[in-house]
Amino acid sequence: MTISNTTVFMPPVLTLVGIPGLESVQCWIGIPFCVVYLIAMVGNSLLLFIIISERSLHEPMYIFLGMLGATDIALSNSIMPKMLGIFWFHMTEIYFDSCLLQMWLIHMFQGIESGILLAMALDRYIAICYPLRHATVFTHQVVTQIGAVLILRPAILVTPSLVMIKCRLQFYHTTIISHSYCEHMAIVKLAAGNVQVNKIYGLFVAFSVAGIDLIFITLSYIQIFTTVFHLPQKEARFKAFNTCIAHICVFLEFYLLAFFSFFTHRFGSHIPPYIHILFSNIYLLLPPFLNPLVYGIKTTQIRIHMVKIFGP
Repeated sequence: MTISNTTVFMPPVLTLVGIPGLESVQCWIGIPFCVVYLIAMVGNSLLLFIIISERSLHEPMYIFLGMLGATDIALSNSIMPKMLGIFWFHMTEIYFDSCLLQMWLIHMFQGIESGILLAMALDRYIAICYPLRHATVFTHQVVTQIGAVLILRPAILVTPSLVMIKCRLQFYHTTIISHSYCEHMAIVKLAAGNVQVNKIYGLFVAFSVAGIDLIFITLSYIQIFTTVFHLPQKEARFKAFNTCIAHICVFLEFYLLAFFSFFTHRFGSHIPPYIHILFSNIYLLLPPFLNPLVYGIKTTQIRIHMVKIFGP
């Protein structure tokens, strides 16, 4: 039902442009994206297989790492199949409800990943600052409860965004999304009427998850570095710091990319739209690609088991 020439009531189908301004070369852009996607799938699946199959790795740090790998697999699969369909086969249409589901999955998995990074930071904080208490604090029951909270927190916080879009935003200026995937602000910008509540709630969710996690992660690593630098033996300092290097790399990679993408969208009005979309895509696709490589190289136990698998 069309209300006017420019306003549509509850469109059943939306159209994803892909990368606006680069439609003619999207088929070539899809090649490196596909390579990154495949490497991410293989790397995270291998990481997950090693952690599940090796009983010696059934410890909190590696359990959280396995959760991170599973989240990366789910996040990549929520985005890449549809994105490659747009780039290679011009499958630009998506049902409105499917678009909302993709939006919910993307933001939920991002929230879970942020929470896992916080859990890993707290795990290292207890292990280094209070080593004698680590086994009693991070029991298997506690790790299971933490895992449940990590999943429920973003799922509960993101769901109202989906409900508000479905129930409150019924009229739309256009059905064309200038993006490669369904993202909260990209959908809200299509709507006619007052969308301020949706924007404010989106910022609230972002701060409630990533913002709070970032604060506690930073405080944890400040305390860790303070403790490490006061260790009397040089070898002990090196060993303690070395256990955190991979976590720090993944933490910086995740949040630096997130902040760069956020600020280019909010304050980069002079930057071409295709740059915004490319950075948004890279922000979601690069961490799942890099995480297994970082942990495979920097974590001794993971590296040993990989050598066993691929060695003679």
